[in-house]
Amino acid sequence: MARFNYSELVDALQDGDRDTANTVLSEVMPRLVDYLEVVMNADKRTAKECVQQACLDVFEQIHKDKIRNSKYIFSYLIKSVRNEYIRYTKYQHRFSYSEDSLDHIVEPEQQFENLVEEDRQRILKECLEELGKKNKRFILYIFEYPDATTKALSKQFKLSEANVRTKKSRIISRLHDCYKLKSDDDVTHQIEEDSLD
Repeated sequence: MARFNYSELVDALQDGDRDTANTVLSEVMPRLVDYLEVVMNADKRTAKECVQQACLDVFEQIHKDKIRNSKYIFSYLIKSVRNEYIRYTKYQHRFSYSEDSLDHIVEPEQQFENLVEEDRQRILKECLEELGKKNKRFILYIFEYPDATTKALSKQFKLSEANVRTKKSRIISRLHDCYKLKSDDDVTHQIEEDSLD
């Protein structure tokens, strides 16, 4: 499959080319939602909200001509949606009750969400296990230190900064594809089981 050219988004937004901008957005936004779901553990609704808000912020920066290097727009969008999600979760925690005050009552809807979350974690672990030892160590380090700069990662793993970016992008893409494949397989398997009942 040909690699999508996300850098066109910057030019399209600056030139007011809505058709191109919409085409690129229809490709990039689902990947950003998947990134938050798989890497940051977000639920789909929250992921979509954070992606929309982050994209609006990025578009405003583009319109103000503060983002000129279109080459790194996808990395910039990834960083923006991650920061938006972190901001969102911090804000939510300010208003959440302590578990003790709720007497550990878990509503059926919450039980379902917990099961979905466990399933998501299980699939991600399976996908991580399919990575080679070096790739697994690399991506787990990034999960543990999400704010690590490309320069820091370059020193840590003795790679050039360009290789760090490429490696990170490829591993996240592999995890994304693996997660999608396994979650689709789970749904198909569940439908088959249900039809046998």
